[in-house]
Amino acid sequence: SEDHSAPTYSIALTYNVGSRDEKPGRTGFAHLFEHMMFQGSENVGKGEHFLLVNSNGGMMNGSTSADRTNYYQTLPANQLDLGLFLEADRMRSLAVTKANFENQRATVKEERRQNYDNRPYGLSSEALIETAYDNFAYKHSTIGSMADLDAATVEDAQKFFRQYYAPNNAVLTLVGDFDSKLALEKIKKNFGSIPKQDPPPQPDMAEPEQKEERRKSMSDPLARLARVDIAWKIPAGNTPDYYALSVLGQVLSSGQSGRLYQRIVLEKELALMAAANAQERRGPGLFFATAMVRPGQDPATVEQAIYDEIEKLKADPVADWELDKVRLGAKRQTASLQGSSLMRAMMLGQYAVSYGQPGLLNDRVALISKVTKDDLQRVAKKYLTRENRTVLTTTPARRAPVSGGAK
Repeated sequence: SEDHSAPTYSIALTYNVGSRDEKPGRTGFAHLFEHMMFQGSENVGKGEHFLLVNSNGGMMNGSTSADRTNYYQTLPANQLDLGLFLEADRMRSLAVTKANFENQRATVKEERRQNYDNRPYGLSSEALIETAYDNFAYKHSTIGSMADLDAATVEDAQKFFRQYYAPNNAVLTLVGDFDSKLALEKIKKNFGSIPKQDPPPQPDMAEPEQKEERRKSMSDPLARLARVDIAWKIPAGNTPDYYALSVLGQVLSSGQSGRLYQRIVLEKELALMAAANAQERRGPGLFFATAMVRPGQDPATVEQAIYDEIEKLKADPVADWELDKVRLGAKRQTASLQGSSLMRAMMLGQYAVSYGQPGLLNDRVALISKVTKDDLQRVAKKYLTRENRTVLTTTPARRAPVSGGAK
């Protein structure tokens, strides 16, 4: 995507691998490689990737989801060769050594402690998806379990790299100030000699129909308030029903005019926060509703209040202004994202990997605008049912009194 509005460019490599590709006993590998990919390659020393990008006024990072892994950087326009070289060199010859593997495994374990094990409600999200899903592909968290990280070997890591980090399993997107013909020549020069690998197996994303409500309760010693999390199974992203459910989530919780905030937080004062959203995934996703229970209130009362708002959506069409607000919000968000060369590069790559449709970037607003009031009622009745929901209640754990002290 050639764009001369600023003398910069962004490059993104989106690999068709995420935690959904992992096997039981070997979780966390997709996320581990997000770290491993910055540890050096044949012509780039350990830590040198950061140094080269930063010293040229650029920025870089990577991210992992259940459905894909991406690496990206933004650099001045006169450093096109540098960005292409760095990405090609680590695709061709990443240093998957025992020392790098051990170092980054320790880093990921510490990240898990910080973001999951030692954070309030950190384990709630894992418990919710483990309870809601039957298929292992989405049933486990992206960061992986401590046991699986401990059991992993450098040989496992090397095999994972060979299998998934190949040019035939990646999409390269380039956005910014360059000549497209010259840029394509440079891409071929850097990447053309990297050998392809056998296509990796594609995970089976089938999810059996849920026929009864699932419930789970857990106590959290780090939590101060009770929290209610509800998840309903929904279709994959980029489908008509997904877009309708996405709009429905915005009607419920977009801004202070959202229904959940108005009814549950402001009017009834049952919760300090209440939100809903439709999760976009390549396979079956989840529609989430979450509420942080106000002190002194019963989580069951808050849960029922959420259901009451959903039943209203089923019974009566939403107001015109609610639908207009969502449509205008989609336009604003799309315009904001497309103004960034980095976000454009990342989204083009993600839509290409997920759906084979990079041009979806330009179609999202129209697809959301097609959603009607009837569509919202239809998907609410079809998916947001008792039989299709999973409920997790997290409560603060009682603390033992502190004994001893000065006498």
